[in-house]
Amino acid sequence: MSQNVRGFKWLVGGVVGMSLLGACGAPMEAGDTSSELNEQAVNDIAVSLSVASRSLSAREDVAVTVTFTNVSSQPVQLLRWFVPGTESIKAGLFEVSRDGEEVEYIGPHVKRRAPQAEDFITLAPGESRSGTAPLSGVYDLSQSGTYSVRFAAQSTNQHNVGLTRAAALDSNFVSLWIEGRPEREPELQAQAVTAQGLTTASNCSSTRASQISTAFASAKTYASSAVSYLNGISSGTTRYTTWFGTYSSTNVGTARSHFTAINNAFASAAVTVDCSCTDSSYAYVYANKPYKIYVCGSFWSAPNTGTDSRAGTLVHEMSHFTVVAGTDDHAYGQSAAKSLAKSSPTRALDNADNHEYFAENTPAQN
Repeated sequence: MSQNVRGFKWLVGGVVGMSLLGACGAPMEAGDTSSELNEQAVNDIAVSLSVASRSLSAREDVAVTVTFTNVSSQPVQLLRWFVPGTESIKAGLFEVSRDGEEVEYIGPHVKRRAPQAEDFITLAPGESRSGTAPLSGVYDLSQSGTYSVRFAAQSTNQHNVGLTRAAALDSNFVSLWIEGRPEREPELQAQAVTAQGLTTASNCSSTRASQISTAFASAKTYASSAVSYLNGISSGTTRYTTWFGTYSSTNVGTARSHFTAINNAFASAAVTVDCSCTDSSYAYVYANKPYKIYVCGSFWSAPNTGTDSRAGTLVHEMSHFTVVAGTDDHAYGQSAAKSLAKSSPTRALDNADNHEYFAENTPAQN
């Protein structure tokens, strides 16, 4: 899956779904009156993009306006996580290319909770919703050139949470000339050093800093135990095949190298944990900005160990860093991760949740 469209598998869903479109129910740019609704949209939602200006200097932020229109005769629900203007977007919503070559997504990689009712917004029949989404700091716009942008979303019902149909949301293309600009660094917070080589930002309370330290120690144990386990197997075990699929020497070698790198990072890297995020996700990182992990609302309500734990979340996020394992987010949740292991061991070995669940090993498997 292209890194530019990560997360769009879960844009639209039913009340209990985590997918693009649901029977009971983003982002584009404002200002360009030439933009038209894309009649190729499926499952009741049409998406269009527009831009305020088609030529932008390095001093100007780059953004697009996305308009979603319910073209059906029934209400349709959208996951607000991926609708610009509803909250800070932490996903690659677009296909972006420069002079015909796809550019890199450099935005955050997020671990999310299963969607709740409050995570959806409803569009009535005929209703439209528009929001502006930034491209600056989310895609590599460092080089000058002609850029092509398209909202691109696909749904594959990877969460197995009751969806009855899948959807793909694609928009028109917009073309604009962008002068290259330096990549922006995420804002840094003052930091306070705690135990085990771990650093917590000053926005973490003493209680939360203590919880992070405990989770960090447990994540180190998870990573070390995973390495020992993988080094001790020579054939497909239940635990291995559940999370990584068909055993082969090549595949297990990939798993070993990933967990060795994860283990080494927890043991010796200068890891910083930031508590500034307040949304409903677990955590996120910028893959090319090791080793800073931003923890969010669901992190604090999670158990320290076990399924979708704080310790497991840290393993998940550590695996995303390009200098560690460079994993992606192809599927979220245990059911989807198990399905991915069966259908595509290669993608399972590139999926952060598969690494987390292998490390957590809950319920325990040999």
